Amino acid sequence: MVRAFSRQWTEMTSSFGRGWHTMRHKAPGQVSFWFVALFVGIASGCAATVFRFAISRLQAFLYGTEDVNTLASFASTLPWIWVLLIPVTGGIVVGIIVQYFTPDGRVRSVSDVIEGAALNDGRVEKKAGIASALCSWITLSTGGSTGREGPVVHIAAMIASWTSNRLRVDGITGRDLLGCAVAAAVSASFNAPIAGALFGLEVVLRHFALHAFAPIVVASAAGTVINRLAFGDVTEFLLPGTTTVEFYLELPAFFMMGMVCGLVAVLMMRAIFWSDDFGNRVQKWLGLPLVLRPALAGLLLGALAIQFPHIIGVGYETTSLALTGGLGLGAAFVFCVVKVAAVSITMAGRMGGGVFSPSLMVGALTGLTFAHIATSLFPEQSSAFTLYALAGMGAVAAAVLGAPISTTLIVFELTGDWQTGLAVMVSVSMSTAVASRLVNRSFFLTQLERRKVHLAAGPQSYLLAMFRVAGVMRKIDDPGAADEEACLRMIDQGLYVKTTATLETALPRFDKSGVAFLPVVTLDAQTQEPLLQGALFHVDALKAYNRALAATAAEEHS
Repeated sequence: MVRAFSRQWTEMTSSFGRGWHTMRHKAPGQVSFWFVALFVGIASGCAATVFRFAISRLQAFLYGTEDVNTLASFASTLPWIWVLLIPVTGGIVVGIIVQYFTPDGRVRSVSDVIEGAALNDGRVEKKAGIASALCSWITLSTGGSTGREGPVVHIAAMIASWTSNRLRVDGITGRDLLGCAVAAAVSASFNAPIAGALFGLEVVLRHFALHAFAPIVVASAAGTVINRLAFGDVTEFLLPGTTTVEFYLELPAFFMMGMVCGLVAVLMMRAIFWSDDFGNRVQKWLGLPLVLRPALAGLLLGALAIQFPHIIGVGYETTSLALTGGLGLGAAFVFCVVKVAAVSITMAGRMGGGVFSPSLMVGALTGLTFAHIATSLFPEQSSAFTLYALAGMGAVAAAVLGAPISTTLIVFELTGDWQTGLAVMVSVSMSTAVASRLVNRSFFLTQLERRKVHLAAGPQSYLLAMFRVAGVMRKIDDPGAADEEACLRMIDQGLYVKTTATLETALPRFDKSGVAFLPVVTLDAQTQEPLLQGALFHVDALKAYNRALAATAAEEHS
């Protein structure tokens, strides 16, 4: 009896162990994993919805209205001193949070989620992430000229990271959970389940592996359900009438507009990066504490908002005006320029928020400006202003995000008109082709390049940075270790690498020197003399790199 019970217990524990191993290492291909994806999708959708409600409540308290579609009009009726001081107050609070709760004084966003997917097994920072969510909430509620989608994506990534850590899953499963969370967050923000799923694959995971598709779709659908329960089955923008291409010879105009939008997107991205660099120089020159940098940006934003209240918040009211053709040529052009300036000030001030909503607004204004010019030249063969603004909105956003597929679908899900989709696809294809040659593929990947994180070139570039020399080297007493005397002679010649270095540093030294191995050293704390720890062999480095490439290829094609 005891023996039979022991055998059953052994079989049960073995079965549990096999199931747990499957969940941790082969989960994305299992139906049971879809329930985990559903949980992550519901949690991320709820987080996105709560974040949106939180912005509305604080905005209503400060500005007197919680409707983002009328915020600019309402703000124009407020006393100018109030419009000036609200962003300054928000900047002061953001500065305190950034100073004391982020290690580098930087608000986390989508680029950090992409980095977590590529380099950290689908995990992102928790403490800095929570602080960043608070900063973005305050920024968007107090007049910061950014978007809510960036912080929502990072909040969802924290939920996925928490789930991955609790389940102790491997990198493939962790990345897929991250994709699920992001898809749900985007779907809950836009009521766009197809675009949300493809955004998670195209922007965050940066591949379309079949094993990841089903769970990401499940999570995206869950996020959409949360959105519709909270807000109903409505779209962000209501378009008047139909939007059709009146004459197919008009399509070259959309090709031209796509190129213009690509250039506008590049100008917008470079303006943000230039402003950030300029802010760094000013801060260093004035000796300005980090805690005051967002407050200074808030002061500039408030001064700008007195004359141009449309820059406040996500800017949906102005975007809707552009989509309905409610602005003239001069107003559309000026509003576009001022919005780019406001976004640059907000981002340079380290105030938080995303770039997607601003890119939608800038794109709609660019499209409307182009429409005014095009329809004045060819009035008999021109579509409605709405179609040009809609295509421009998609074109600039796609170029900024580096996501032509998901952006096209977001715009298409706003209309349901295939002819609109045709015009948008033409414009998006040209804008992304132009912009990707002038920046590192997207705003997010360019951000990472500026931080010396090389993801734009693909895994063949960034995988080298994942391997530290200390983990690949042969120690002095290992079998097959390098000759110690030869290592010491090479150290005297300055030919060595530190234990903290990565293969990204070591492999070029092999190519340059032509040696079979490099001594690996640590530096003495007092004398800074190199102390021999072992040797890195060229063949070992190449084997580690090849295994990583093979594993990445297997994940992307599974």
